[in-house]
Amino acid sequence: MTDMTSRRALLYIPGDDARKIAKASTLDVDCICLDMEDGVALNRKQVARQTIARALVEQNFGRAERLARINPIGSGLEMDDLAAVLPAHPDGIVIPKVEDAEQVRWASAQITAAGYAIEQMSLICMVETARAIVNLAPIAAADPRLQALIFGAEDLAENVGAMRTPAAWEVFYARSAVVTHAAAFNLQAIDMVYVDFQDEEGLRREGRQGAQMGFAGKQIIHPRQVNPVQEAFTPGEAEIAHARRIVEAFTEHQTSGKGAFALEGKMVDAPVVKAAERILGRARAAGKI
Repeated sequence: MTDMTSRRALLYIPGDDARKIAKASTLDVDCICLDMEDGVALNRKQVARQTIARALVEQNFGRAERLARINPIGSGLEMDDLAAVLPAHPDGIVIPKVEDAEQVRWASAQITAAGYAIEQMSLICMVETARAIVNLAPIAAADPRLQALIFGAEDLAENVGAMRTPAAWEVFYARSAVVTHAAAFNLQAIDMVYVDFQDEEGLRREGRQGAQMGFAGKQIIHPRQVNPVQEAFTPGEAEIAHARRIVEAFTEHQTSGKGAFALEGKMVDAPVVKAAERILGRARAAGKI
């Protein structure tokens, strides 16, 4: 995958709460998503738009990527959301409940019409319905502005009538489909929310599982989830050192005309080398090397 912005943790903040936005800006978190959708009551949408626009202009968010989540396309709220926040230049727009490619292209066209080139503002799509899962390929291929897919497990479970459980087998097919399609189209995949923000061990366990599945990061809903999640998606020192040894040994063997080779008692071939390069890429994105 091409190196992209590090999105190990994507923290949602209600857009109508200036105090929480100010606190979020002090956290060492990869992404802050200022929300105009689920986190905001219907009679507070305009307050959220104004608060987000002001924060984007006036507030220093440090190294965090500044995202704004609009309301779903077709809700009747999305145009006012974009009109309010696009002039404030967020780093990206998050579109919830995307179900087809045309919605992605429509949003990208609005951003282009506002004067932003592809490299100036990204799009991130949330896939959280059964229709979205069966349309993943056209959604993922819809527009060059698209950088990531977010998996919404809670909405997906409700949509298909599944009962949510800690093991999450009821959403495993959809979760796997999201990470697979993201990889196929050179996008990042962002994993589901762990709703019990007081259960740190459960959060760490699910975070590690997401990293093992190939997700680039995880959605979070509370500041205390930042460190456990970012650690789960950051390669450790031993993992980085081992990946370096693989890449260095591969380079040496290529020079001598050898393909597969043994390292530390294990066979190393092209897939193993690519996996090591991916680990080093994640480490670079996280600022570890």
